[in-house]
Amino acid sequence: MKKVGSIFLFFIVFCQTINAQDAVQEKPKESAEELAKKLANPISSLISLPFQNNTDLGIGAFNGYRNTLNIQPVIPVNLTENINLITRVILPVIRQSNISDFSETQNGLGDAVLSAFLSPSHSKKGLTWGVGPVFLIPTGTNDFLTSKKFGVGPTAVALYQNNGFTIGGLINQIWSVAGNKDRSDVSAMFFQPFFNYNWKSGAGIGGNFEITQNWEANSATVWFNPTVSAVTSLGTQKTQFAIGPRFNLAAPNGTKADIGFRAVVVFLFPK
Repeated sequence: MKKVGSIFLFFIVFCQTINAQDAVQEKPKESAEELAKKLANPISSLISLPFQNNTDLGIGAFNGYRNTLNIQPVIPVNLTENINLITRVILPVIRQSNISDFSETQNGLGDAVLSAFLSPSHSKKGLTWGVGPVFLIPTGTNDFLTSKKFGVGPTAVALYQNNGFTIGGLINQIWSVAGNKDRSDVSAMFFQPFFNYNWKSGAGIGGNFEITQNWEANSATVWFNPTVSAVTSLGTQKTQFAIGPRFNLAAPNGTKADIGFRAVVVFLFPK
């Protein structure tokens, strides 16, 4: 957990440094509506630090539970006047009980997923897209929470925004290329269609589907996550809050959850 704290501290200092440099240029502050619109776009030019907490209950034969805190920093970089590089990391911190067996509990980090999207700096007629590589990094600290495999593959995202509406989708495919030979190979596709509507106040309503296809096991997991959200300020810190239920529509035998809940806090660092 000390590593997680160090990463968080470095990210905050990095963002504050960038903001301090941009403040010299005295750019007008972005409205809550503009920030909410950017947050609905996975590849917007907005530095952010989301903490997404998922609590899933009634899993499998032992009525288990799993709590996953996804730490998801997003850092955009202007490569040229017309091209941005947007890096997104998902680092899960997991606690689960009664999943592997009755009265068995596991805690620790899961495997990280790093995506890097090359995207045009300016959208055309509300259409935005990005493509690039995605990497699976075996950061898991418990045998039940890691694949022990390095993976790589392609990823892409496309979305359309108009009059407060956002609709789009993100997809990636990861194949294992190295790692523990005693572990199963990884060949998994992740597809996330999403939709959102934001009012001028920065409040929003929307949701997404999270579909994971495990080609090696020939199984699929499907979640539907509706949320309500709002952009506000905690002192001088712009922040978004979101909350909603999670519905496990499909899962491999013995792993389906009865219900889940999602709560998200996003710290925003407008340039």
